Amino acid sequence: MIERAKVVDIADKGMAVAKSPEGKVFMVEGLVPGDVADLRVIKKRKGVFLAAVDKIVEYSEDRVEPRCIHFGVCGGCKWQHMSYEAQLRFKQATVENAIRRIGKIDVPEIHQIMGVEDKYYYRNKMEFSFSNKRWITQEEVDTQAIIEQPQGLGFHRAGAFDKVVDIHTCHLQDMLADAIRNGVREFALENDFTFFDLRAQKGLLRNLIIRNTKIGEWMVVVVFFEPKDKQVLALMEHLKNMFPFINSLQYIINQKKNDTIYDQEVITYHGQDHIIEQLGDVKYKISAKSFFQTNSAQAENLYNVVAEYAGLSGTENVYDLYTGTGSIALYLASKAAQVTGIEEVAAAVEDANVNKSLNQLENTTFYTGDVKDVLAAEFIERHGKPDVVITDPPRAGMHQK
Repeated sequence: MIERAKVVDIADKGMAVAKSPEGKVFMVEGLVPGDVADLRVIKKRKGVFLAAVDKIVEYSEDRVEPRCIHFGVCGGCKWQHMSYEAQLRFKQATVENAIRRIGKIDVPEIHQIMGVEDKYYYRNKMEFSFSNKRWITQEEVDTQAIIEQPQGLGFHRAGAFDKVVDIHTCHLQDMLADAIRNGVREFALENDFTFFDLRAQKGLLRNLIIRNTKIGEWMVVVVFFEPKDKQVLALMEHLKNMFPFINSLQYIINQKKNDTIYDQEVITYHGQDHIIEQLGDVKYKISAKSFFQTNSAQAENLYNVVAEYAGLSGTENVYDLYTGTGSIALYLASKAAQVTGIEEVAAAVEDANVNKSLNQLENTTFYTGDVKDVLAAEFIERHGKPDVVITDPPRAGMHQK
């Protein structure tokens, strides 16, 4: 037992950093900076002590009441119990610490983090899982009642890969997503459809993907494990009739051991095989497998910041390295003379070229390959020396070349 440990910082994956009165450091979940708590040490991993909360002695001024009833059980949100202003403050400090202390880079100024206007209902994509053995809450256990309905549709419980927390209300995506998800669950239970058993690898219903855009378009993709045509078509027809606003209704039969759909055939049941998002004057075609920033409003803010930093006058030659689906390159194309993007993932480059054609931006060119290999002297000779370079590398960072 550690008495009166004070939380001093945030860490990765929703963990907080606490210090005992003697200065020993612990990682703990469920607390926010400023809290003082008695802790129970659980284990030591890679030299770090992990602890659990035994009792909160003093509450932080930055602590707030979580909005979601599933908070703390669901594996989604991590900081709903800390005010958004405090979240921004600590995340800003994390970035500055990474650059100055860890990276040892001497920078004169780090601009302030740009917070969102809408803290809820901002996501444009959510993925849910079906399970024949949902997570049973402590409250349900305490009642000792028989569990009449063991199936669940929602998010995986943190630390329990085969258990799903049954979600009825989520504050991350437009409320119509709740209606769709709950409608699917209700129809499945009424018709005795089987939910996926991850360990036994059996069951009809596996995953549900819901996407929407700022301009009001909706995509629903149901992922089935078992190819039972009658039941598959019954659910798809139900969704088509119950939610006529869905622009793209699709399904996948995935019998692999993992949930990834990028190597699977996507079948369009109703409507089109894509939805359209618009940021500024640029339209983006989004398919079931497309990557897109999950917060459209904040993505537009981000791209405006990039445009402001780039200071384009219409004459510049721009390179966009690690361009992904070319979203930033296309956003800036009308403000530059020429934009050239390089991306290693071939499917992303295909999406970039589709959106290039959709917006008739002929001054953009995209190449598939690793930046360290493609960005050679002959490439620069062919495309010209860039006036502006935009780079958003993967987590590992850029290759030294």
